[in-house]
Amino acid sequence: MIPSPGTPDRPRSGGVHVSTAWGDAPYPVLVADRGGNVVETNEAARHLFTRAEGEPAVGALPDWLARAHRRLTGGIPAQRVRGTVAERTFEAHPSSGEDGHTVWWLVENTDLHLAEQALRGERERTALLVNISSALFSSLNVDRCTEVTVRMAADHLADAAVIVAPSQGHRHTLTYAQVGGEVTRKTAAIDPHTVPGLTEALQGFPPVPTRWIDPGDIPDWAVPPGFTGPIGSVIVTPLPGYGMPAGVLVLLRPSTRQAFSDGEEVFARLFAARAGAALSAARLYAEQASITTTLLRELLPPKLERVHGVEYAGIYRAAMDHERVGGDFYDVHPGTDATKETFVVLGDVAGKGLEAAVLTGKIRSVLHALLPLSTDHQRVLNLLNDAVLTSHHTRFATLVLASVRRRQDQVRIRLTSAGHLPPLVVRTDGRVEEAPTRGTLIGALPAVRTQTTEVALAPGETCLLYTDGITEARGGPLGDQLYGEERLRAALRECVGMPAEAVVERVQMLASQWLGGREHDDMATLAITNPVDGHGAPHMAGGHNDSRAYTREGR
Repeated sequence: MIPSPGTPDRPRSGGVHVSTAWGDAPYPVLVADRGGNVVETNEAARHLFTRAEGEPAVGALPDWLARAHRRLTGGIPAQRVRGTVAERTFEAHPSSGEDGHTVWWLVENTDLHLAEQALRGERERTALLVNISSALFSSLNVDRCTEVTVRMAADHLADAAVIVAPSQGHRHTLTYAQVGGEVTRKTAAIDPHTVPGLTEALQGFPPVPTRWIDPGDIPDWAVPPGFTGPIGSVIVTPLPGYGMPAGVLVLLRPSTRQAFSDGEEVFARLFAARAGAALSAARLYAEQASITTTLLRELLPPKLERVHGVEYAGIYRAAMDHERVGGDFYDVHPGTDATKETFVVLGDVAGKGLEAAVLTGKIRSVLHALLPLSTDHQRVLNLLNDAVLTSHHTRFATLVLASVRRRQDQVRIRLTSAGHLPPLVVRTDGRVEEAPTRGTLIGALPAVRTQTTEVALAPGETCLLYTDGITEARGGPLGDQLYGEERLRAALRECVGMPAEAVVERVQMLASQWLGGREHDDMATLAITNPVDGHGAPHMAGGHNDSRAYTREGR
């Protein structure tokens, strides 16, 4: 056995009693010779090592202390070392003894060690939560967020994980993952009551404690495909959402692994809280995106084409490149086969962005309801003005209305402006003329005053409707010049005989180049073109003077 400390009856060499040096010390003390053999101990050391299990043979230092002793006797400066004895943690401090021996004082720091372990664990869990949050909130796609959640849960919290999504009718979407495995998904009709606490968790109630769940009761549908071994431990925790749960997370461990501890269960709930918030955000985003898409479908300009032998083309560019709607708009409403008169409108609501788009949508809806009256521009504008004045909007709008009808080889257009820029007509001889129509704003005055005019287009001629976003585009070499009407007219003179689509594309391209990437207002253009291959012979420059005649009607 390990030698006893010296006594007064058995003094050490030099005549000094060992007990007077360390025999009664409260710390365990081991005296070792240069070979690492224990030659003396005190009472505290004997008591400690008597209770220890699986310790080294009598007379030898514990492994962790023997390594430190060899370094010390080998000339390496002494360092404090840590190790365990009987599941208790000690810090060993060396000092020089008699006869070249080394005295090792063992100071217990088990509580400090446990505290440090707890602190490290907490830091690791905090770092993991940060990484988890970063990964989960990096995507607003519901499927992607669900996949990341179940994969991270399997990799960091358990051996396998299952996410049960809220019901869709009588069916639930189940997403499975195992450590290092693929994520799988299926939709099935399940009975939540077969998993303890699942029904309550799906309703947002607090989770059932793990100790209440019998792993043997878990049904096959709640176990990932290919999961090996009987289930030994289960956690069922809700994924809290905004107003309603985002689903339930089920964590599984096989019986060959240690069961979930209380600390792991608490951490799983923290993880579930982060994941639930991310999933709810993704679902809310998906819902809002769906609503936005539905609304945009009604707010976006329509696709234009040839109607009753007349070409129509339009381009709209919002003030902000990341937006799709704004305050400029256009519509083309084909007439019946009997009338064959197409009603066209292009407008500009004051302001830009979503607020302007809301009024834009209202104006378009009112105009659509007034289509049976579209032959009477003045009446349509008065009714629209009343509707805008009685709404909660404080914005106003400018409009230009056009009623288009083909008559043999000509296309005749009645034009009425309500505070809008007059349309420009591109003739086949290269001249660009302004249609003489004027009027007051919509939504600004109790009554609208307008002047209607009629123009005729020969084959190859175009009438361009546009908003002030084109002419007021500020840019150029110095960056502060307006594009202006003169540059627009010059651009149109180069569009003689072009199809309607080519005309609007060229105008928008030149205005965009003039901007040079600078900020701009909403920009909309709509071309009405009598195609060269329309009814009747192609119009020749200098002929059919009556095709360029204007008639005016003021009110």
